[in-house]
Amino acid sequence: MNGLMLIRIGAKETPAFLQEVGKLEGVVDAYAVFGRFDVAVLIEGKGFLGVKAVAANVTKLKGVKSTETLIEGK
Repeated sequence: MNGLMLIRIGAKETPAFLQEVGKLEGVVDAYAVFGRFDVAVLIEGKGFLGVKAVAANVTKLKGVKSTETLIEGK
């Protein structure tokens, strides 16, 4: 199952965050974005609980102010 995390972290912290988030298991890709959020992170896990676990790990990273996670609907 896939998910897309939209994350607010602050522009100055974006480069370091992108490096760290890319090291996490379950993170497929991450991009700096413009708009209400600073980073979009594509994640995958085994079922809903797997995606939830990956999202929890991303949320624990330094600098995360808020997140919104979109889960794939089939």
